[in-house]
Amino acid sequence: MIKGLLFDLNGTVIDILTDESNGDIYRILSNLLSYQGVYLSAEEVRQLYFSYNKEQRKSSKESYPEFDVQRIFDRLITEYATDRTNTLPLETRHCLPVFLAEVFRSASLFQLNLYDGVQSVLDELRHLYRLAAVSDGQQLWAEPEMHRAGLSQYFEFVLVSGKYGYRKPDLRLFQKALKKMRLQPDEVIFIGNDMYRDIYGAHEAGMKTVFFKSNQGDQQSYGVEADYIIYNFKQLPEAVRFLSK
Repeated sequence: MIKGLLFDLNGTVIDILTDESNGDIYRILSNLLSYQGVYLSAEEVRQLYFSYNKEQRKSSKESYPEFDVQRIFDRLITEYATDRTNTLPLETRHCLPVFLAEVFRSASLFQLNLYDGVQSVLDELRHLYRLAAVSDGQQLWAEPEMHRAGLSQYFEFVLVSGKYGYRKPDLRLFQKALKKMRLQPDEVIFIGNDMYRDIYGAHEAGMKTVFFKSNQGDQQSYGVEADYIIYNFKQLPEAVRFLSK
């Protein structure tokens, strides 16, 4: 008997568009950093961001490593601090990496909407099943984006990969969610838009799966087939009913 529904967020529930190649991001960060005594050009900030990101993931012992954006900006500030930086109030210095990470995301974000029908579908399903989410990304981005999209009231909890240092399809994320829900794999359906990270991972964890063929995500099969495919979020209740038989 199906008792719970576990959702991916970005690309499944939230139609999000970011562009980390946009030069304005690094111009803004460069200017902001200069007020804190860190003097780097926009191009230097860009190169350091991607270099630190790559180093983090390469040095990780995880099979599917996730980066930590707060650590990236903390390292950048620490390594390029000047006397001006070192005279900042401790509270300012402590909060600065988080603030820079938020500015980075804000400058790279071009779209954040719900897919058509999401709210009405979730309103229907939350009265019938327990709802939760497992998302790849950064905790300090995911929470405010959920609030902005109007999703906070729907999910019992949201597990975000950035908190753990590994991302889907790592089984541990799915297992943590199941444990938190106090449900067995055969009592939960996973809904996602990425055949590898979502469908393959949830299948390996023993859950039934619904693949939402949205405008995002990897759509290759990887030898695994979703139990049900939808092309519009409004089709989800029908999929759940079919898989609940």
